[in-house]
Amino acid sequence: MPNARLRGGDEQDRITDLHTAIDRTGYYPEVVADAVTGALGGEVVVSYYVHHEPTFERDEVRRHQTVVVLTPTRLILAHTDEHAGDDLLPEPYTSTSTEAVSLRAVASVVVTRMTTNPTAGPTPPAEAVLTIGWGAVSRLDLEPAGCADPQCDADHGYTGSLSSDDFSLRVSAAADGKDAVEGLLSFAASLSALTRG
Repeated sequence: MPNARLRGGDEQDRITDLHTAIDRTGYYPEVVADAVTGALGGEVVVSYYVHHEPTFERDEVRRHQTVVVLTPTRLILAHTDEHAGDDLLPEPYTSTSTEAVSLRAVASVVVTRMTTNPTAGPTPPAEAVLTIGWGAVSRLDLEPAGCADPQCDADHGYTGSLSSDDFSLRVSAAADGKDAVEGLLSFAASLSALTRG
């Protein structure tokens, strides 16, 4: 989805463009826009990305929408899911969760670009993955440690890495369209610019 960022004192608020992008998905736009607007708390929208993702579950299609919004001071994430009725809520319903993260808390912005046929010259990436970490969720990957001696059978304990993996979003030109990949990369550039320093 389209997005924009503030440059050099330009205080243009992109909230109208954000609402247009949410409306364009057709996925409960009033519900999603209301939740996102509430989470913004009146702050200016610097940049945004809207991702609508249908998933197939047996003979049903379930939909999920992610909206990420960048303000001058915070990163806003909104996730909306639809549900069939249940014992507590007999009619179909949506659930929307929003999270606001201070930009000072953002520890990492990882962008992975997958480009096909890289020897053919500059081409737009076919896929992109944006991973943002702020320390709320960490992943610990462990594996047995070893040494250089192939005959050694001693226990060397474990080695591993701890990585922050609070939010991750993958889009592809084949599934989401070329504009979706460009939009995610543009949002990532805006986020990186505001979290440096």
